[in-house]
Amino acid sequence: MVGYRLYVRDKEGEEHFIGILREKRKDRNRITEESLVNLSKTVLGEKAEIDLDKIRFVQIECEE
Repeated sequence: MVGYRLYVRDKEGEEHFIGILREKRKDRNRITEESLVNLSKTVLGEKAEIDLDKIRFVQIECEE
């Protein structure tokens, strides 16, 4: 299973690990930047203002 490590950069430029987002879709071609932002809102909350310049995803393999 594919997953993403989510990092957010603060005002000082330091990156902070937020969590791991698991992707359940089997078709990896359907995974877009927009879908990753929506997944991050699940973790950070719907009202979180996510600046794409301050967010970073690292694709990883997760155990099911």
